Amino acid sequence: MDIKKGRLEQILDCRPLWQLALFISVIAILYLATTSTPYPMPSSPNDKVNHLIAFTELAILARLGWPRISTIWLVAPALVLFGLAIEVIQSQLPYREFSLADLAADAAGVAIGLLPWPGVKRKTDIPNGSGSRM
Repeated sequence: MDIKKGRLEQILDCRPLWQLALFISVIAILYLATTSTPYPMPSSPNDKVNHLIAFTELAILARLGWPRISTIWLVAPALVLFGLAIEVIQSQLPYREFSLADLAADAAGVAIGLLPWPGVKRKTDIPNGSGSRM
């Protein structure tokens, strides 16, 4: 069991992996939010649930990529601004429209992604190596 826990900790501590995953997710979400082509992929029939899931994922990836609390409080507003940017871009497209409800679902997804994770304790990125846990 300790071997599995050790491997999980190694994966959780692989910040470049999570940073790359966040970058790829941002690009994919931006593309899917602005394309007129429907793609067959698993999703909820409720558009707001899709927004909630997408931005929860972005927040979780940001937490894994930048585990320091101070950094997360910078990343969270950036994610909400990303949601706003998507809505502004969509308002300029003939096949999309601006939606405050979508933006609210994005913000709720970010908030959910920032909730405490019971059972998953991570070392924070503290230079002096004091090893405080999150």
